[in-house]
Amino acid sequence: MAELEGLEFGKSDFVLLDEVKMEQFMENLKLRFEKGRIYTFIGEVVVSVNPYRLMDVYGQDVIDAYRGRELYENPPHLYAVADAAYKAMKRRAKDTCIVISGESGAGKTEASKYIMQYIAAITNPHQRADVESVKNVLLKSNCVLEAFGNAKTNRNDNSSRFGKYMDINFNFNGDPTGGHINNYLLEKSRVVQQQQGERNFHSFYQLLRGSSEDVRRSLHLKNDPADYLYTREGAGSVTFINDRCSHKAVLSALKVIGFSEEEISSIYRILAAILLLGNMRFESDGESVRVLGVDTVDHLAELTSTETADVTRSLLYRAVATGGGEVILKGHSETDACFGRDAFAKSLYERLFGWIVGRINTVIEVKDYDPVLHGKNTVIGVLDIYGFEIFDNNSFEQFCINYCNEKLQQLFIELILRQEQEEYEREGVTWQHVG
Repeated sequence: MAELEGLEFGKSDFVLLDEVKMEQFMENLKLRFEKGRIYTFIGEVVVSVNPYRLMDVYGQDVIDAYRGRELYENPPHLYAVADAAYKAMKRRAKDTCIVISGESGAGKTEASKYIMQYIAAITNPHQRADVESVKNVLLKSNCVLEAFGNAKTNRNDNSSRFGKYMDINFNFNGDPTGGHINNYLLEKSRVVQQQQGERNFHSFYQLLRGSSEDVRRSLHLKNDPADYLYTREGAGSVTFINDRCSHKAVLSALKVIGFSEEEISSIYRILAAILLLGNMRFESDGESVRVLGVDTVDHLAELTSTETADVTRSLLYRAVATGGGEVILKGHSETDACFGRDAFAKSLYERLFGWIVGRINTVIEVKDYDPVLHGKNTVIGVLDIYGFEIFDNNSFEQFCINYCNEKLQQLFIELILRQEQEEYEREGVTWQHVG
């Protein structure tokens, strides 16, 4: 059960500080963290500090303590924010949004999952089967998106390498009726290259270490990530993630969501094709370039359901349009062939990820909703953008991520300041304008 905190845990709301200075702010944050209090309010905002360990603050008894209570009745918690968003949506029939931001490793992905679990736990008291099905798919989608969109970085073993905005639709009773996922800025460059000590996307390691020998044989794969160029850097990385167990969980989640056996098989064929692509080597033979390893080309053709000649042609040539509208094939140099191979692998993975998100959306989208019969459809949005990072060599994607974080922070500050200033004006409080 959640209980009100005493002063020995510091100030539970930063607005209660006697002096709002960085030293006092950090001192209060440190005191609360040392006392096992990882959440602190700043008004209606919750500051979270990642404890990097499991904590017993998310059980059913804690959910019950926050259900339907006002924001400040209980100690600061993610559940308080989730419940406030849900109540605001239900009482006012207005769309609401929860923004989760912070640097890489701050715990944003876990926070978004706890928010989703809380909303699932407090809705559908009558246990309607259709609503339970929607909730189950919404929760299971997290597992799949993490497998294909998350990776180990030097700061975080399960870092989101894409941005996610999820809409959860509710009927007039406040029960979820569906949802929609928008993904953006997938870090596709990670497919072909990672920083030292980091890993490729989890999906590759799960396939290699978690699939059965028969499945690997059918995909022409071995079980050691060190055998493949695209996964070699992360092959020896120590991580808390168990790839074998995760593979089973993802397979189960895909089936629950509604992916067919053929669709699941197609996903893993594409992953295998990308791994084999990375091992393709080219050799210059006078003026022309040839592919080393005919067997690998045959395997690629089989996995992608194409002809061997088409695979060879796509790897060694590029189509060039002449001024007269004629299209000719121009041979790659050895270097160009390697660039083309990597570009193909990145594009293939990006399209696979986009297809998976789209396929999940076809299952969870609201169907046959009649506003006249069912009342107004309202939405809670959960924005989980991946974190600000500074690498030795920042990719273009990381530049876009960092820029997005800065813009979001500016928008957040602007909205909060404007909201506070409007409240001061309503209440006649003397204040100095902040532009």
